[in-house]
Amino acid sequence: MGDAAETTGNGRYRPGNELVAERLLQHIAEQNLHAGDRLPTEQGLAELLGTTRNQIREAVKVLAAIGRLSVRRGAGIFVAAADKSTDEELAHFQPTDMAHVSMLLDFRRLIEAETARRAASPATPIQVRAIRDSAQESLTTGAANGAKAFAQADKQFHDAVAIAADNVFLQADVVNIGRFAAQTDTLLFHGNVPGSLEVAGRQHVAIAEGDPDRAVQLMTAHVDTTQRQFERKIRNRMFKMND
Repeated sequence: MGDAAETTGNGRYRPGNELVAERLLQHIAEQNLHAGDRLPTEQGLAELLGTTRNQIREAVKVLAAIGRLSVRRGAGIFVAAADKSTDEELAHFQPTDMAHVSMLLDFRRLIEAETARRAASPATPIQVRAIRDSAQESLTTGAANGAKAFAQADKQFHDAVAIAADNVFLQADVVNIGRFAAQTDTLLFHGNVPGSLEVAGRQHVAIAEGDPDRAVQLMTAHVDTTQRQFERKIRNRMFKMND
């Protein structure tokens, strides 16, 4: 008994505990569990999911690290409380489910296109500089294929655009989008590069230089690129599982 690790289409190794983490999230959704609900013990989960206790322990660590589970010493494993800005439905977001990821990216396309349009109009010189500096940093780190450094620059870029839009509700949505996208990155890409970081960096730089209408077009194209990368990765994994 136990989950075998997966080797992805590009030859990258993906450990079994992350596959178990996905199945554990599916179990939570199927059982309609909510924030604060207690899960079975590690052994109980292992029996439910047909895996080993060690794999469950490691999967729980992964999900606790991205804020989906809470482990209380002496009390057990619980569904983590959602952030104040996250309603109960979003607590069942599945980071590797194509339908959920597509909905997230569709929402991101709407929200970030609008933040880009607004940021291109009333932004202060300091805000413009923050956008351009982070865009350039993402291009530099992307060209060097530095995934971790790029991720940080990418976050700074999108946050800077949201701040320049001068609307706290848009800023909150961008933060939430980034948080859910990070969950998908962790479970789906396992630190690997989903596509060309340099291309993404160049898109950032173009957005930073655009007028309002052009900024909307470029941000939409940027999210479209991300969506194609995510969907290709999910399809590759589905086909591999069906082989």
